[in-house]
Amino acid sequence: MPYLHRAPGPQAHPVPKDARTTHSSGQSFEQLRQECLQKGTLFEDADFPANNSSLFYSERPQVPFVWKRPGFWQHSEWLDVVIDDRLPTFRDRLVFLHSADHNEFWSALLEKAYAKLNGSYEALKGGSAIEAMEDFTGGVAETFLTKEAPENFYEILEKALSRGSLLGCSIDTRNAAESEARTPFGLIKGHAYTVTGIDQVNFRGQKIELIRVRNPWGQVEWNGSWSDSSPEWPSVGPAEQKRLCHAALDDGEFWMAFKDFKAHFDKVEICNLTPDALEEDAVHKWEVTVHQGSWVRGSTAGGCRNFLDTFWTNPQIKLSLTEGDEGQEECTFLVALMQKDRRKLKRFGADVLTIGYAIYQCPGKDQHLDKDFFRYHASQARSKTFINLREVSDRFKLPPGEYIVIPSTFEPHQEADFCLRIFSEKKAITRDLDGHVDIDLPEPPKPTPPGQETEEEQQFRALFERVAGEDMEVTAEELEYILNAVLQKKKNIKFKKLSLISCKNIISLMDTSCNGKLEFEEFKVFWDRLKQWINLFLQFDADRSGTMSSYELRTALRAAGFQLSSRLLQLVVLRYADEELQLGFDDFLNCLVRLENASRVFQAISAGNKEFIHLNINEFINLTMNI
Repeated sequence: MPYLHRAPGPQAHPVPKDARTTHSSGQSFEQLRQECLQKGTLFEDADFPANNSSLFYSERPQVPFVWKRPGFWQHSEWLDVVIDDRLPTFRDRLVFLHSADHNEFWSALLEKAYAKLNGSYEALKGGSAIEAMEDFTGGVAETFLTKEAPENFYEILEKALSRGSLLGCSIDTRNAAESEARTPFGLIKGHAYTVTGIDQVNFRGQKIELIRVRNPWGQVEWNGSWSDSSPEWPSVGPAEQKRLCHAALDDGEFWMAFKDFKAHFDKVEICNLTPDALEEDAVHKWEVTVHQGSWVRGSTAGGCRNFLDTFWTNPQIKLSLTEGDEGQEECTFLVALMQKDRRKLKRFGADVLTIGYAIYQCPGKDQHLDKDFFRYHASQARSKTFINLREVSDRFKLPPGEYIVIPSTFEPHQEADFCLRIFSEKKAITRDLDGHVDIDLPEPPKPTPPGQETEEEQQFRALFERVAGEDMEVTAEELEYILNAVLQKKKNIKFKKLSLISCKNIISLMDTSCNGKLEFEEFKVFWDRLKQWINLFLQFDADRSGTMSSYELRTALRAAGFQLSSRLLQLVVLRYADEELQLGFDDFLNCLVRLENASRVFQAISAGNKEFIHLNINEFINLTMNI
């Protein structure tokens, strides 16, 4: 490096703002950043290029290196997290993650970006190591319980390490007091260890399976057989010890017999960079589809199959397995369900929910399956268990065909956003059954001539004339009086009085002359519609309490001609259901009138304005329901 001239005598203590520019262009970080932003390109450092000259100066690489930009992956998308380089310290030492070399900061900066992604450093406390593995790689997680592991468990771990998978292991704790407790063999309970190697060694004429484990503390090691200073190692030649990188250092990394590993550790978590089965030798190309969704209390948070009355309201994803695996009759696929942002929401009291999923044979209908289907049909496959982990994933083999995947929390009424990933060896087609809106409304009946009116219509005419006066038109206030007077006499329905808001919405729907009033012929058409809606409401008011459950709203609206997306249904429930997730008749009526009004306005505008077509009916109803 060329000599840099400095002024003689004492120098002021340097501060970060006086940092010297080291780039050959003479530009500072901020100047380089602005240049990249203006050009719309990612920074590439000409001073330290991504080629062999930046790797070695005395030799050529023995293997071809591929230079890649790192990212943070979360909920099936890569995120660019920007941080500054200020790090929390105490007495000039880093408080959280740090390297053995106190002047090395990359790991602490990486941790800061991860803490920012999750809202705070505290949010990173506890949980499973597999979360971080997935977030830093975008990989697929699988968990093995060592006491229930398959016979070829050693080969599975060997293959995982050879494919570059990340492996973690841990010892379960029975209570909070056992967390970070040390066992007599030097292992820490509830601690996240890393598996760094697996091999075999000749020992007294026998092949011994070994596994190498690392304590991230950099100290505190296993003290049993094949530990750093155990009596087994002198029986192994120096060359073999060198091959296994054995060193008697208290650096946190140690070998142990594989049988001891299975006896002392309870769980192994593997993050595969591809979904290839570790039980197989073949490497496959995988197809992947991703669905983002929500469980919302009152509409789509139905809980597991134990809660039949609400289970059917959960999001439903149709999965079409088109063809069997190469040379096989069945299709291999992996389903991974992840609940989102639970660490970020810790500060608001949110916990990790107990989640899982079930897979049913599709009956051929291309619509949301109702309660009766699940009453009489069993699942074809399901997650091994419902568990309070961020992600639940399992591998399945099913014949080609159409299936319905239903992700859910264990308990109903629990809210969370989720990400569902489906990996398949052959192309699979998936579709959200709750993602579209379909309106199928009957044409309004033609007015009945006065001489052919029924007795009920004649009574209405008399009441209408008395309230409306000579012009035979009623305002919203007058309509409120008429409807409540008539409905109060009906013995089969219990409800609170209709609101003025409902009556204003009714006039908005039925007023063809656009004068803000309702004529008698318009009222008769509405009354026919109202009788249908009353009968519909009574079907779902089983206990005649004057209310219906918000979870039944999807079916009731479908019977009225409205197939809503989950997003719209969630919005409707939020607007019209009470704290007990019930809707009174006035709420139900108001909802139907608003939906029909929005759909008719959409049809009218889109028919006369081709420029309006880009706004679909789902977006339009969403907009009008928010007004």
